[in-house]
Amino acid sequence: MKLSCHHLHHRQGSFVLDIRFEINGQVVGIFGSSGAGKTTLLELIAGLRHPASGRIAVDDRVLTDIDSHTFLPPEHRGFGYIPQDLALFPHLSVRKNLRYGQKDTSAGITFEHVIAALEIEPLLNRAIADLSGGQKQRVAFARALLASPRLLLLDEPLASLDQELKLKIIPYLKRIRDEFTIPMLYVSHSPDEVVGLCDQVIVLREGKCLRISRPEEIFEASTSMTLKPGIYDSCK
Repeated sequence: MKLSCHHLHHRQGSFVLDIRFEINGQVVGIFGSSGAGKTTLLELIAGLRHPASGRIAVDDRVLTDIDSHTFLPPEHRGFGYIPQDLALFPHLSVRKNLRYGQKDTSAGITFEHVIAALEIEPLLNRAIADLSGGQKQRVAFARALLASPRLLLLDEPLASLDQELKLKIIPYLKRIRDEFTIPMLYVSHSPDEVVGLCDQVIVLREGKCLRISRPEEIFEASTSMTLKPGIYDSCK
């Protein structure tokens, strides 16, 4: 996946996102502390927000270009978006949540493959309210996959889970990465998640692109997994 954002500018109250970058990667992390602009950037790529200026393209497909008055609506971008609250339908069973929005299997993603990969077959007839946090995460991943997306957009999908549950869910994310080969944009403020899943990372700070590189080139190999010293703006 090639993702490019050229002179992207967006203001929300006192916060300003003003970045440019071009990146290639199968799983690209968007990393930064709270308020860095991670979710704002993801929503701009998803088409949930209109920037004041700039251009966004994925694999040379222009999604947004303010100068040429181009704006592809979210429903025509073909992305699978998983927000922090998962957006599952509480009044529907797991099976009906999965069937909602399911597309044909021409992309090679079948119902059987998805439920097997995420180990949710025993959950199909259960109500969403009866699921644990980790089970809801897997159902949300499955529903997004069944829409046969061109790209998965994940907004801090593990933020609400404790460390023990995170360790149980991360292998499923790796399975999605390896078995379905769908590109992912993965928003997180957890270095451990980014290092474990992503092959490239965009580091944001206060609405700016601070650096783009491989995870091991950005983070210290320590228990704190902090940013290496000397990080500078290398976004072009």
